[in-house]
Amino acid sequence: MLTPHAQSATPARTFTQRFSATRRGARLARLLAAHQLTEWGHPHGTEAHDTVVLVVAELAANAVLHGLVPGRDFALSLFHDESGGVVRIEVTDTHPALPARKAPTPEEEAGRGLLLVDALTADWGVRDRPGPGKTVWAECALARHA
Repeated sequence: MLTPHAQSATPARTFTQRFSATRRGARLARLLAAHQLTEWGHPHGTEAHDTVVLVVAELAANAVLHGLVPGRDFALSLFHDESGGVVRIEVTDTHPALPARKAPTPEEEAGRGLLLVDALTADWGVRDRPGPGKTVWAECALARHA
């Protein structure tokens, strides 16, 4: 006799995909994250959607520009914790160098990505991963529904 599996009240909402470590791969990661957020009930134009998509774009661009190891991909994972009011973003690459926040001068055209991530997220950091490289993670708070 088959025993029914217990179902949780809130299904686990996750998205994980590998992408080529190219500008096209970073763009696709951003577009698929935007689509996934819409599927999870955070449509384009909402603060949650736009914040998460911007953070994904910055972290994916960093993986392609600074975390590139020729012949290796990068991975994006999204975890939607509705009860905790958070979307966790994880971008994994195989380069050993850790990301570093810079203090660019007003004349510099680059170097503000992690400053944006820091300003837009509830928390972010870096952790080791099995094998070479690291995972940069960030948590974005979702607006509470009254």
